[in-house]
Amino acid sequence: MSNKLTYHYLAIGRLGRGEVVRLFLQDAGFDFEEKRYPYDDTWAATSAKLKQDGITPTGKLPSIEYKGKVLIQHIPILRYLARDLGKYDGDNTDEKYLVDVVTDAYIDWRSAWVDALVKGASDDYKTKTTVEYYKLVAEYYAQNKGPYLLGDKITYADFAVYQSWDNDKRIGTLPSSIPAEITKLVEAMEQRPNIAAYIKENAHKA
Repeated sequence: MSNKLTYHYLAIGRLGRGEVVRLFLQDAGFDFEEKRYPYDDTWAATSAKLKQDGITPTGKLPSIEYKGKVLIQHIPILRYLARDLGKYDGDNTDEKYLVDVVTDAYIDWRSAWVDALVKGASDDYKTKTTVEYYKLVAEYYAQNKGPYLLGDKITYADFAVYQSWDNDKRIGTLPSSIPAEITKLVEAMEQRPNIAAYIKENAHKA
């Protein structure tokens, strides 16, 4: 493996956990090679080959090849890259704790969202799960008055929360009323130059 960053993910448009990593790489200005794989009846064989080739020890994506290492699991990838870059994270224990808390809330949301995507969104998901998730996250964002979780300093948690909003929007499960703090975050994320360019370029993707 070379030191050039290679990003591996499924060819499923802008849905899913891998897009959190993609947005982060775009924003941070990484020069990377992207490899997408069809998520169809060929995936089982592709997954086995990726595992055999050492691209992902679990057979799941996303994964990245970076500085001679293979990194997997989207949130650990973001944490690793943030630490390696020396930014996109809290600067002290309290800030790091807040980033971890919100990221864990996102992980809980994502588990429910995957079920909604695969099985169809239940009324409980649409009227309870999402409402409670965005309300909880907004309370944390309100502590530092946004637009990001730590005020004017962006962290990897902001990419996760933005992606949750984007994914709920794409499958029609956003609550009828979104907290102002979340709206403020979305606007700030979409105004970041590298992300704005990526969104414009990929506006046609589901």
